[in-house]
Parts: sequence; structure tokens; C-alpha cells
Amino acid sequence: MKVIVLGAGIVGVTSAYQLAKSGHEVTVVDRQTGPALETSFANAGEVSFGYCSPWAAPGIPAKAMKWLFMKHAPLILRPKLDMAMLSWMARMLSNCTSERYAINKSRMLRLADYSRIALAELRAETGIAYDERMQGTLQLFRTQQQLEASAKDVKALAADGIPYEVLNRDGCIRFEPALKHVRDKIVGGLLTPKDETGDCFKFTNALAAKAEALGVRFAYDTTIKALDVEAGRVRGVITDRERMSADAVVVALGSYSPLLLKPFGIKLPVYPVKGYSLTIPITDATRAPESTVMDETFKIAITRLGDRIRVGGMAEISGYTNDLGFARRSTLEHSVTDLFPGGDVSKASFWSGLRPMTPDGTPVIGPTKISGLFLNTGHGTLGWTMSTGSARLISDLVGGRTPEIDARDLAINRYG
Repeated sequence: MKVIVLGAGIVGVTSAYQLAKSGHEVTVVDRQTGPALETSFANAGEVSFGYCSPWAAPGIPAKAMKWLFMKHAPLILRPKLDMAMLSWMARMLSNCTSERYAINKSRMLRLADYSRIALAELRAETGIAYDERMQGTLQLFRTQQQLEASAKDVKALAADGIPYEVLNRDGCIRFEPALKHVRDKIVGGLLTPKDETGDCFKFTNALAAKAEALGVRFAYDTTIKALDVEAGRVRGVITDRERMSADAVVVALGSYSPLLLKPFGIKLPVYPVKGYSLTIPITDATRAPESTVMDETFKIAITRLGDRIRVGGMAEISGYTNDLGFARRSTLEHSVTDLFPGGDVSKASFWSGLRPMTPDGTPVIGPTKISGLFLNTGHGTLGWTMSTGSARLISDLVGGRTPEIDARDLAINRYG
């Protein structure tokens, strides 16, 4: 079949590669001049198969009110008269129950674990390098209350057979030796040893080259105007350069997916939640993390990427804005220098990107009411983590094959 993939971020490129492997004629369309130049460019660097939870959780509404008044807040809300924003927030709040949390986390863990297997196999078959490490994620707790609250995550991990280890202060330091300099600031942690780290930008570019070798065509610097739909079936895509025909279209446009779908009556509850990152050169390896440390207090990930540290996090709900604020940089600098003092943050590069979030945390993968039109979007902070598994699912679904894992509750029809 002739398949068009819309979007050349991590999700779009992995989808294109997998579709080409399955024998399809694939074209990728993106407005940027190359792959991974938006949300995939400088994300936190985590590949978090175990540290994988929906933001909508019991207790989050109360925590959110507290966060809004913190100097270094993990949540920033800039409300506006935007019905999409208000509807998304209302839906997210409705998922903040124990029952919904368990369902949503189980879905996410199922897809993440499938992606873990898919990534290992892809790495073996391609040999691509991307500053990868396979040393796990340490969710770091500064208070006893945080440690005790992790019990719900431990329960979900155990139920799905995901390896984990609850660590005391000394255990955290054994895993991340540089934390010995700040031992009095931590009480314990939750280790998910199967998690990985890596540079998403490097990975996506390397895989795009492999996809091109398989025959994938990349149409960069091309603006997508609309879907071409006739008699309930997608016929292709209309761009600012040409009309492109296809038997199937995969929408992997992240936060911009709902805007393309809205004229066709498809209400996709994906909304942009902005995240920020710093990339800092390592000047003293003995004071740098070995893998990823997730600072639970500020919801910030501190990740080793070769000779750099990537510091990423926060959630800013402000619509489709991509400005850089000094206050956000200050929060990232505070977290990393508080846990790993000694680095030179003055040499850091500062970045922001729009994460495509669903109200239940689970991505939307599968068919739509328009024949031949498929979605692979809404991965939030976990696009890098879930990309390879999502690509396998969408390739199977486009090709009419039964996926290796249950994907029925990942489709858009779960929203009714």
C-alpha cells in the first residue's frame, strides 16, 4: 500500500520505518527541514518503561493547587478562554480516581513493555548509536511522605510484572554515587532497572537514515493544509506544494493532530502541555548522574547523555505557545544544582517543546471513523519511551494484521 505518515518526530519516523519494513511505500511529510526538530529535539532523554504513569492520579487536584503557589512549581497554569483547554482539563480531573488510574497505568505499562522489547530488537537489527545507556531510572524521594505515596506505583508495577526495587538512602547512593554529596536531602527512591536513556534527536535522525535506505521518502519543509477525504475514505493529503495520494494516512503530528482532524468531526482530546529542558556539558563526572534521576519534588528528570546532562520537566498548560521563560529555567537549574552541585549551568542550552497529552495519559493508536485514516499520537512525555511499540502496532493495524498485544483500548473510540 501507499502510506503517508504526517510528522517526522520520533513517533512518525519509527512508524515510517516499521511500515517500510512491512513492505509499504511510505512518504513522511513535515513542515520542518529535518527529523525531530520539535518536541523530539531536546526532551528529557528518558526511555521509561517502568517509570510510566498517567499524570491524572488520586490526589493530583489537591497537589496542583499547592504547586500553583510554589516558587519552583512543577505545574504552571495560564488559563484562557479556550474550550479545548477547559474540556481537556475537565476530562483529566475525571481520571484522577483510583479506579481510572489503575486502568490507565495498566494500559501504559502494557505498551511501554512492548516498546522495550521492540526497541531492543530494533537496536540489534540496525546497530544505531544515540548515547544510549541501560542502567535504569531512580525516582528520588526527598520526603517520607513521597516514599510512602509510591506504594500505588509499586502495586501497579508488581501487577504487571515490571521489575522494581524500593531503595533507602544508602541504596540510592549505591545506584547513583554522586548523590553522596547530598545524602541528607534524600530519604529513598524507587528504582526501575529496565529503563534506558538516550538522545532522542540522535536516535530519530539515525533511524530516518535507515528508513530512507528502505525507500521511505521524506518531504520536509512542507506544510500540511488538509486531509483529502472523499465518501468517508481518506484519499491523501493536501500540502502547500502538492496533493499527495495514498491508500492510508497515519497522523503523528503530536499536539497539532486535533487541529487537522477537527474539520472532519473527529474530536481528539489531545492538548499541548509545554515542557522545558537544559542541556549542560559535564565538567566533573564524579558529580554527574550515571543514568536518570527523577526528582519527585519538582517532577524533573536529570539524565546522563554521553558527556552532557539533560535536565527536563515541568508541565505548563498555556496553549500553543513556545516562549522561553526565565522562571522555568530557574526551576531546572535549582533541581540539578541541588542534587548534583558543581556543574556549570551558565553553559547550558535552554529549550521548550509541546508535549501532546491525552487526559488519561494513554496515547491514541488505531483507526478512525474515516476509512484508511489512522492515529498514532498523544504520547505526552512518553513518546520516546513508547515509540517503537506504537510503530509496530500502527504497522500491523494499517496492514490488517492482528497486533501482538491488545490495542483495542488504545484507539480513539475509548472516548466514546
